Amino acid sequence: MMKATALLALTAAAQAHTVAWTRGMYCFGGPDLSTDNANTNTAVDPLYNLAHEDWWFQHDRGCDAAPPADGDILELPAGGKFTVELAHNRAQTTLSYDGNYSSAWPDGKDHPEDWAGPGSPPECIQDDGAMHTNNQSKAAGTAFAISYQSELSKVTMDNLAVFTVLEHTPWKRLATYEVPADLPACPEGGCTCAWLWAPNGCGQPNMYMAGYKCNVTESTSSKKIAPAQIARYCEDDTTNCVKGAKQMIAFNQKTGNNVQVPDGKTPMYNKAWGWKTGAQNDIFV
Repeated sequence: MMKATALLALTAAAQAHTVAWTRGMYCFGGPDLSTDNANTNTAVDPLYNLAHEDWWFQHDRGCDAAPPADGDILELPAGGKFTVELAHNRAQTTLSYDGNYSSAWPDGKDHPEDWAGPGSPPECIQDDGAMHTNNQSKAAGTAFAISYQSELSKVTMDNLAVFTVLEHTPWKRLATYEVPADLPACPEGGCTCAWLWAPNGCGQPNMYMAGYKCNVTESTSSKKIAPAQIARYCEDDTTNCVKGAKQMIAFNQKTGNNVQVPDGKTPMYNKAWGWKTGAQNDIFV
């Protein structure tokens, strides 16, 4: 236990942010496949000012070359829900150390239900700037996208479509996402998924993308997902919202940005950018 405590302290001292932890994720034990690091936070580091080939599925830190263990996969029940753990490192989840360093919150600590700032920076919660928000109502929203490609090398912006959005997250550790009922079964070898977050300001204007092996279960659908389109800001004019399947948000990178961002705005996974919360049931051909 003393060794685990020392490792936890070492990781906590580094800059920490948030990612969705679950079996089936790339970099679950860190980028070194010879070691299963129960205290890794490699996958939580934000993506900012990187070339497309570097931010895509976290190539910059080697996560795209660290697939999940054989048999580990994120299951997506068609028409149902799935739960992941949003945390700053794996040690603060129930997926290591028997959950001894986890709590109801991503940082493993205790906080009031109305946890809020102001803090430092002024617009951030003081206790945890990695949350990128002042309070729950201002949390930007997170999403999962799916590609019906088993090989990561074949996943593109066009075939990776957002299929579920959860407003006012990240917030607490446990986060439950809805799955469209018409999501078809994956090919042999499974699908590829990504967890996505574009914070609403509050610190560095970065973004987050983590990879997962995933599989749709209990599906009876023969529908196909349409090619993903680029989202547009539409809070002031809902007729400008992009309907149907949409791409992930890519912005503030050296190359690969896809959204046009009005002055003073931040792209987010919420209704201001054409996403409703919950299962995205309009993504099919």
